[in-house]
Amino acid sequence: MKHLTILVPNGENNLSSIVGAYKIFRRANAYRKEVFKVELAGVSNTVDFHGGLFTARPHKHIAQIRKTNLIIVPSLNHNYHQTIANNTEMIEWLAEQYNYGAEIASICTGAYLSAAAGLLDGRSCSTHWLAAQELGQLYPNVKLKTDRIITDEAGIYTNGGAYSFLNLILYLVEKYYDRETAIYCAKVFQIDIDRSSQSSFIVFKGFKSHSDELIKKAQNYIESRLHEKISIEQLAAGFAIGRRNFDRRFIRATGSTPIEYAQRVKIEAAKKAFENSAKAINEVMYEVGYADTKAFREVFRKITGMSPLEYRGRYNKDAVVGYRLF
Repeated sequence: MKHLTILVPNGENNLSSIVGAYKIFRRANAYRKEVFKVELAGVSNTVDFHGGLFTARPHKHIAQIRKTNLIIVPSLNHNYHQTIANNTEMIEWLAEQYNYGAEIASICTGAYLSAAAGLLDGRSCSTHWLAAQELGQLYPNVKLKTDRIITDEAGIYTNGGAYSFLNLILYLVEKYYDRETAIYCAKVFQIDIDRSSQSSFIVFKGFKSHSDELIKKAQNYIESRLHEKISIEQLAAGFAIGRRNFDRRFIRATGSTPIEYAQRVKIEAAKKAFENSAKAINEVMYEVGYADTKAFREVFRKITGMSPLEYRGRYNKDAVVGYRLF
């Protein structure tokens, strides 16, 4: 029998990803065969959640687990730096276990612990879109894939935000058990199986918690001219800075090129229009500064993972397929 360790880090973290992983693997064991001995492990006897409303009591201290096959790193809440500082022993243990042959699956912002252990250097990583930019700045060698629900590379798994962790757990159930067991668990827990993208859930908010005041002004300029087709060359010249230097500073500050940033601002505005109005696609397209239907559709699909029509049909409760298309 293999061994599965679900970590319970010190700090105010996400209880649902611990309980969800525990219940699904236990159900998989009951359905097919007992592939895993499932244990919760931490560095404290008890860990409180939600101000002491809930308490987790790990089965073991991590020091008691010499060898494990699969480790689940749960989602963390927003004080990542403090959580990393409070779990140095766990981070070292993670790195050791990976070197001993264990596979590591981090849920959502659990990627911060995996990154702190050095496990994500040079590797693909998904996490919650709200946490991705800070993770990228803190660990620049991580290859962020914020559009992905799941990444799988060299025995390291990561996944996107919030309850998308259920898709990662089903993915692991299929890998370690079989497809039939994964489908059974999906039906029991009513989870959409085989979801691969979180692009449509991303809400773009320009990253401005940096210290480059010139780039902040450029961001504000882009955001205030939603209806215009902005020339990045002219924008750079207006700030008396060369284009190449402007691009470098913009990427360093925001994680995006100026063109990507402008596209995301415009598409975010288009998404809001599709969610909250019955405007025709062409009408929205012109409002966000696009004149070419094909270009608008391509950029929209690149950023959201679906067409404008598909997006409106999914997120506008009053939408009728084909209504006022053009």
